[in-house]
Amino acid sequence: MEIEEASEKICHVCKNMWIKGWAAANDGNVSARLDSGLILTTPTGVSKAEVTPEILVLISPDGKVVSGGKPSSEVKMHLRCYAERPDVNGVVHAHPPAATAFAAAGLPLDGHFLYESALNLGEVPVTPFAMPGTDEVPDSIAPAIREGCAVLLQNHGALTVGGDVLAAYYLMETLEHTAIISLNVRLLGGGADIPPASYRAIREGR
Repeated sequence: MEIEEASEKICHVCKNMWIKGWAAANDGNVSARLDSGLILTTPTGVSKAEVTPEILVLISPDGKVVSGGKPSSEVKMHLRCYAERPDVNGVVHAHPPAATAFAAAGLPLDGHFLYESALNLGEVPVTPFAMPGTDEVPDSIAPAIREGCAVLLQNHGALTVGGDVLAAYYLMETLEHTAIISLNVRLLGGGADIPPASYRAIREGR
């Protein structure tokens, strides 16, 4: 993806995150890997409602600023995702309320009662708590990202990855939708799981 297209998509994702209430104040961060291998990411200290192409930050794969201002300290998570997964070209970190509630409770999203979740997410684990902005965070998410496309960050939020930044964003939508339904299922006393053989078939055939 070239920088102009990536800029447009990042700004679109940021606006949607803010409208949906997934990124209060200056929360959350979004990035895209360009065809050049450089990473385009949101700056620190800016509301996602205010992100424009002009203020995006271009960094190298090792985190050095190529152009623009200062990236979020949490860009370390993004860089680790790209290092672990050559197929990943977009990363979204947000605080969607239902998914973040599961993260705060230390509860994985591992129910097998939704076809779309089985197809697109699989089981979403919770990482151990790690101090935001430190190297503990990328280290904590690495095992989950090697195996899947979404992870809950304990006492923090959620992270999704995709083939491009829009794919990562849509997975965040699916994650939050799954969390809301999972919460309601728990309130209703539990759900009826997809049969194990069918669940495996869905995951293997996705």
